[in-house]
Amino acid sequence: MDWTAGLQGLAGGLLIGLSATWLMATLGRIAGISGIVGNLITQRPKGDSAWRVAFVLGLISGPLLIMALGGGLGNVAGSPGEVIGAPAGGVGLMLVAGLLVGVGTGLGSGCTSGHGVCGLARLAPRSMAATGMFLLTALVTVYISRHLLGLGGVQ
Repeated sequence: MDWTAGLQGLAGGLLIGLSATWLMATLGRIAGISGIVGNLITQRPKGDSAWRVAFVLGLISGPLLIMALGGGLGNVAGSPGEVIGAPAGGVGLMLVAGLLVGVGTGLGSGCTSGHGVCGLARLAPRSMAATGMFLLTALVTVYISRHLLGLGGVQ
């Protein structure tokens, strides 16, 4: 059994948790990506843009640094030649999905990182409800797309 992927996931989860804790402890802010990026775009002149820019640059530069050090993109796909990230349904479907995610984060007052990581850690009832809905929606979406529409099934 290859433990590499599991250990990488564990390390990534620990780093996400430490980052969220650090942001909350030092700035009193929640590490929700939709809020960080959304407020960076809509409220640029405010005085807290520097940490938001640093956070987003860290999200982008971290994987680039790992790749530069020879870590590659990571392969958790079913086949050795595949890498997670290629749009299975085409670019158009990915654009529609991205739009729906944006609408959902607006309706849910946050995203999976804000509610699922930070909100659950604070035992926030709103985040518990939102995370439960995220999971339920994901289960229903996978069931419909794979079993009713026959899309994206394992080959």
